Amino acid sequence: MKQTTLIGGGLVGSILACFLSKNGHSVQIFERRSDPRGNDAERGRSINLALSDRGWRALEKIGLAEKVRPIAIPMKGRMIHHLDGTTNFIPYGDDNQAIYSVSRGDLNKIMIAEADEFNHTDFFFNQRCEAVDFENSTVSFRNTKTGALTTQQVGLTFGSDGAFSELRYAMQRTHNFNFSQTYEPYAYKELHIPEDAAGQWQLEKNALHIWPRQSFMMIALPNTDGSFTCTLFASYDGANGFDSIKTDADIEKYFSTHFPSAFKLMPDLVRDFKKNPTSSLVTMRCYPWVHNNFALIGDAAHAIVPFYGQGMNCGFEDVNVLFELLVENSNQEEWLEAYQQSRKPNADAIANLALYNYIEMRDLSARPDFQLRTKIEKRIAAHFPERFMTLYSMVTFSKLPYATALSKSKEQSELLDKIMHLHDIENQWESASVLKLAEEWLKEKGL
Repeated sequence: MKQTTLIGGGLVGSILACFLSKNGHSVQIFERRSDPRGNDAERGRSINLALSDRGWRALEKIGLAEKVRPIAIPMKGRMIHHLDGTTNFIPYGDDNQAIYSVSRGDLNKIMIAEADEFNHTDFFFNQRCEAVDFENSTVSFRNTKTGALTTQQVGLTFGSDGAFSELRYAMQRTHNFNFSQTYEPYAYKELHIPEDAAGQWQLEKNALHIWPRQSFMMIALPNTDGSFTCTLFASYDGANGFDSIKTDADIEKYFSTHFPSAFKLMPDLVRDFKKNPTSSLVTMRCYPWVHNNFALIGDAAHAIVPFYGQGMNCGFEDVNVLFELLVENSNQEEWLEAYQQSRKPNADAIANLALYNYIEMRDLSARPDFQLRTKIEKRIAAHFPERFMTLYSMVTFSKLPYATALSKSKEQSELLDKIMHLHDIENQWESASVLKLAEEWLKEKGL
């Protein structure tokens, strides 16, 4: 058996462990946190995440999709909450297309339990990576409970230890390693809308809820217990920033003023706001991802902001692609090189798309002109399904590489800009002339 070591047993690490174990690798996983299946489990960065097609494909390949479906709630579109209390629902696609709200912790537990079924897979929890010696292929870990330091001789090793990866930090000190990190000028805080007295959801269950307020916003995702996890995204400072909220009265005024429909559903708002941390958002890019027999994967290679809901999905796709290359080619050096060459441009593309989507969610999604543009985009896609896809569908509901989706979306923006400038488009958007213009453009592009 090929001995493989994983530094990090979170979502990407645990699904990679499943892939490798099912392919006959002997796998050892060292995770800084406690076993999430135990009572002393440490809470992760976010309670729930959006699982979409790229993630589902990886789960299906290792036979875990059916075990995950019971904890996944379909969200078929965005429910926009306007300041005046009105709402409008914007579907993501057809009736069969949805993204899924899933508990980070529950998903991690399922994948760890699956990998743990193999007698050649071992998890070591409470093990913080402290040093990496590339020349001698060793990694040192310190037990976070006992303080004991151990050094492991390793072969093929993956750093799946997240945005602040210790393996990547070690690689930053190697020759010709490029790295950048960009902290955004805004932050987030998690809040809560509880279930009602009957244990049911107080908002539409099958939607991702958004309260867009131009320069800031709040979102809410459903949980299986009838509650919603809310997240406030706002700048650190300024009139509507976190620095403007100092007292209990400030908290209540901020939410009653900007999110009145949600405010009345949040009885523990003040307590939650004061208890939960204000967390930063960062984009990290680096290259190369491979050094000798060590490789980065998931957030360790490409941490992105959460606004396209693709961080986890992108990491799962990393694993899917890597596994396909591993199976096709027995030469480790070759398939590791092919892995980083394949995934790097796509990681950069989704990082850019995620940054843009914050602007769309907090500002554009509430504007009538943007909503009209979205309707036109979907109408064109419905009439020319083999030749045109919406950007959201390309990213969320297709196998297209992220880089291809980004490139296509820039081209398609030319067409949509032209249509939006047509005379009286507000009343003519469903006319045959709009579809004719779209068909002519598609022919010009050879589509």
